[in-house]
Amino acid sequence: MTGTRIAALGHYQPAKVLTNHDLAALVDTSDEWISSRVGIRTRHVAGPDEPVDELAAHAGAKALAAAGLTPADVDLVLVATSTATDRSPNTAARVAARLSMGSPAVMDLNVVCAGFTHALATADHAVRAGSAARVLVIGADKMTAVTDWTDRSTCVLVGDGAGAAVVVATGQAEEPGIGPVLWGSVPEMGHAVRIEGTPPRFAQEGQSVYRWATTRLPPIAREVCARAGVTPEELAAVVLHQANLRIIEPVAQKIGAINAVIARDVVESGNTSAASIPMALSKLVDRGEVESGAPVLLFGFGGNLSYAGQVIRCP
Repeated sequence: MTGTRIAALGHYQPAKVLTNHDLAALVDTSDEWISSRVGIRTRHVAGPDEPVDELAAHAGAKALAAAGLTPADVDLVLVATSTATDRSPNTAARVAARLSMGSPAVMDLNVVCAGFTHALATADHAVRAGSAARVLVIGADKMTAVTDWTDRSTCVLVGDGAGAAVVVATGQAEEPGIGPVLWGSVPEMGHAVRIEGTPPRFAQEGQSVYRWATTRLPPIAREVCARAGVTPEELAAVVLHQANLRIIEPVAQKIGAINAVIARDVVESGNTSAASIPMALSKLVDRGEVESGAPVLLFGFGGNLSYAGQVIRCP
């Protein structure tokens, strides 16, 4: 059984930027109120002619180029998203068509904010099992399309974007670059984060999510590290789902990652659901903040009250 690694990353965000001051003209809020409660200052917003599969394809193309691969080299496309408008063709199939791929298997995964780490684990398993050799894993969401812009408790949180990773097998002499996944859910609390109704709208019970994340997640994240054979002190970076700076910072502190760079992309991108982890990681790599081969904790959590995490080696 071979191991796997992330060969390269890529990310994409729409050009339009919405600031806190812009939002203050729409609802009863202010830059100070938003910044102090969730840490967000700006977010990117896709237009009506920018569907989620277009965001995903842009990020995927960048990741493939960075890996030195062509679309034809990919034999499995996994897209984590909860904001696709249509059920069929699925988002992965539309990405494959946009990138003129050959005949890859195409699957969407809807685990909302934990979608990318679930998809990354699925890619790891597929390569280890021998059913795929090169996998394009994308987290992409257009959260602004499912947002009630009159609800100040949710409209200040969201943004749009996509992040992608290319997963390949490791060589015989290489250490695995994607560690064991630890995943699960809290079914009785699934109502705490929702995208429901017609038209679908995002809603959440913010205080319940905050208490659950800041108390329940740190020991789970430490177990992720243990499964990978690293201590929290050895982590070079921690990339949590970019939900809220008031969740990210205390959770990272409780994990004990005292030497790690903490991803804080939420400040400029908002909550982009499944896109948040790969997008934040891609930016850290682009800025040279994490050395190639260094251990990085990825940990997604949120919708369905699902979670999934693994330690990866930075590409």
